[in-house]
Amino acid sequence: MDANLGTTNVMLGIMAAVSVLEALVLIGIGVGGFLIYRRVTQLVSDLEVRQVAPLREKVEAILVDVKSVTSRVNEQSERVDQAITGTMGRVDETAERVKHSVRHKVNQATGVVRGVRAIVASVLSGHASGPGPGRPASTADAGSRL
Repeated sequence: MDANLGTTNVMLGIMAAVSVLEALVLIGIGVGGFLIYRRVTQLVSDLEVRQVAPLREKVEAILVDVKSVTSRVNEQSERVDQAITGTMGRVDETAERVKHSVRHKVNQATGVVRGVRAIVASVLSGHASGPGPGRPASTADAGSRL
């Protein structure tokens, strides 16, 4: 039995040594992972400082410019809208004035034309067919017709 226990002890010793080696390898992997993590973190931090920060500043400056341009465009569009609204109101008012003025002048001209037409019709009807309605025939007119 001693032979079996000796072999078992050797095997147990080998297993213990392998376990210690495995533990050392795992500790080495952990330390290596931590070092890699620290280097990557430092690299990302440096990259952010060198590349991202200036880009972020430029983007923020562009956004400030965009905001100012947008506010100016809004102000100008409001001014244009007010100007167009005011102009349209004045155009409507002027059109109404012109319409009334033209209508008044056309009515006057129509009255004059109707008066002249009535005079011409009266003169023509008096000479062509004799006395008009309501006018008695004179003796001179009666003799000339015979």
